[in-house]
Amino acid sequence: MSESIDTKQVDELMIQTEYEALVDDYAHSNHRQRFDRINKAFHFANQAHKGVKRRSGEPYIMHPLAVARIVSKEIGLGSTSICSALLHDVVEDTDYTIEDIQNLFGDKIAQIVDGLTKISGGVFSEAASAQAENMRKLLLTMSNDIRVILIKMADRLHNMRTLDSLLPAKQQKIAGETMFLYAPLAHRLGLFAIKSELEDLSFKYEHPEEYKQIVQRLKATAPNRELVYEHFACPLRKKLDQMEVRYEMKERVKSIYSVWNKMQTKRVEFDDVYDIFAVRIVFESQEGVDEKKRCWDIYSAITDLYKPRPDRLRDWVSHPKANGYQALHLTVMGPDGQWIEVQIRSSKMDEIAEKGFAAHWKYKEYSHEEDQTELDKWLATIQELLENPDSNAMDFLDTIKLNLFANEIFVFTPKGELKTLPQNATALDFAYALHTDVGDHCIGAKVNHKLVPLSHKLSSGDQIEILTSRSYQPQEEWISYVTTARAKTKIETFLRRKKKEQTKQGEKQLHELLTKFGISPENFVLDKLSAYHGFSKKDDFYYAISKGEVSWPENPQKILKRKSNNVFLKYVKQAFNVGKSDAEKKEEINSEALTLEKIDRKKTYILREEAFQKNYTVADCCKPIPGDDVLGFLNDDQRLMIHKRSCPIALKLKSNFGERIISCEWGKNKVFSFPSAIEIRGIDTLGILNQITKTIFEDFSVNIRKIHIDSNAGYFSGKIDISVHDVDDINQLCTNLSKIKGVKNANRVDN
Repeated sequence: MSESIDTKQVDELMIQTEYEALVDDYAHSNHRQRFDRINKAFHFANQAHKGVKRRSGEPYIMHPLAVARIVSKEIGLGSTSICSALLHDVVEDTDYTIEDIQNLFGDKIAQIVDGLTKISGGVFSEAASAQAENMRKLLLTMSNDIRVILIKMADRLHNMRTLDSLLPAKQQKIAGETMFLYAPLAHRLGLFAIKSELEDLSFKYEHPEEYKQIVQRLKATAPNRELVYEHFACPLRKKLDQMEVRYEMKERVKSIYSVWNKMQTKRVEFDDVYDIFAVRIVFESQEGVDEKKRCWDIYSAITDLYKPRPDRLRDWVSHPKANGYQALHLTVMGPDGQWIEVQIRSSKMDEIAEKGFAAHWKYKEYSHEEDQTELDKWLATIQELLENPDSNAMDFLDTIKLNLFANEIFVFTPKGELKTLPQNATALDFAYALHTDVGDHCIGAKVNHKLVPLSHKLSSGDQIEILTSRSYQPQEEWISYVTTARAKTKIETFLRRKKKEQTKQGEKQLHELLTKFGISPENFVLDKLSAYHGFSKKDDFYYAISKGEVSWPENPQKILKRKSNNVFLKYVKQAFNVGKSDAEKKEEINSEALTLEKIDRKKTYILREEAFQKNYTVADCCKPIPGDDVLGFLNDDQRLMIHKRSCPIALKLKSNFGERIISCEWGKNKVFSFPSAIEIRGIDTLGILNQITKTIFEDFSVNIRKIHIDSNAGYFSGKIDISVHDVDDINQLCTNLSKIKGVKNANRVDN
């Protein structure tokens, strides 16, 4: 009895301590001090969740308290958002209703809690269509009150910070959807600190070994970085002090995920990532001193001391990013012979950079700015996408994702009006950015007075004139010409509408033909004709008819009487057991069940050699091999498809079908060989190819499937496709190849 009393007292003390920390955070903010409503919300939520524990064993109220602290301290929101965060799970998890919240706390808090309740359980639920619907709700509520998504972001961040208590498959599902959607959304909303932490935490659970290695390397190289920073900063401090600038200078180390991502995309080792750290200078705004001018004054002071790299200058002071980010970035050669990136920003710019839209909103309220920001425009675009009735569930998620991580370029209309577009945007994207009607009838464009095709990629500073014709309409290939969500959605909507019309026309043509030959257009007749011509869906068949892609025999009766040799039809019959008796089907299912191993979704599945091809196969998209960090996707036939955890397809599967993700680990493998590839570069010397092939054959007895080497001006590069047993084989092979004189590097690549 005393032990239970002690536990209760410990819990109460823990809750009270966390609540006092929340009140202290709020007391140190610039918001109106409305402690009474926060206190009321806390006591109400604490009572509502009383006796309920989290999976980690702590009282449930600790989660809403932690979310409220993130909302207050890390995002910088006020009492309305703090109260909403404290109450965000009350309606979902207890008997209280939105009406109760409304009566006790007013309309605004009730509206936010309602928005959070509608999207509870994460953006994604079990079914893809439900996930897309939840995403719609989230974005729709976001466009009404941005605080819903900001609180949801805080909720996700705390869940990621406490992911240890969950099963591995659940960890991978949550980490996957976080990386797929929440991190890009945080980026778009300007929540840089939260975006970086979400990426790091996702990476920690996706690739634990690589995460540990990079943490250790960053720790080991910290003293050297500190030395480089001090050599750089010391002369600059003197110069800035002479200018009487009030500033703070600090070293900013690249996030763990960013380091790993750069190593993967650039195919370099840790030591070759030159921008591991940057220098940030944050100056205090002074009355009567223009902030933009101050940025350029500091730029001049830096370039007086150190030689700049012109191609690395980024002016986001004059043209802020779409998420409100403002700063001046330059890269200079430091005194130790290393390139160093420097970021210059005011304290206001710094707060907007770290806390994103919440801070931007605050400054907008204080200064009564009326101008529509790029982020406001983005939210308006989201609203437009939400209102598109034809949007397919998964296409909708992809479309939303399309522009979340986009870097911006700045282009001009013929009249000089500035437009912001994502990097890699084309002339056709620009046409749709002007107006749907302009995009739909676009036939070409003039960029800087020169005629260009619709697929022409735009650059910052381009001036674009769109050429149109009323007789012109969107074509299927246009989808590959665009990068913006708006353009893609508009083209797909038009094509879907057009295809629907043509499909109906094709169906009408087929019915007329069958009637002519006295054949009744019944379903089995239409199915047989579709299958005969190689179509799995009747609508595709009708569409092909309308386009004149189907050749008709003189008498369709012959087709209906003939036994079909169509390969696709045979496949369909095999797949669905068509044409077999119930007894045969039952026997086949029982036989299959005997050979298939039952997979426990809650446990980590060990990928043993004897189960390969029987219980699991490897995915063609990423071709994992034993030793890779992998996960399993449970197919309808109860077999696992094994993907690398870093595979883009796996990322989508984790996000969209989380309940089918199985945690997997490789068992020992020395029998089966798996395809892999090595990229190799070096100095072209006599006999080097012979040494490379000798190392592969004699030292490792590895089978070379294909080899392709190009040599140019004394330098060679190429790719070798091989078969190996596991990651250790290929890592050791790369190490041995790198030791050959003349070989500069040998790395594993996706084959």
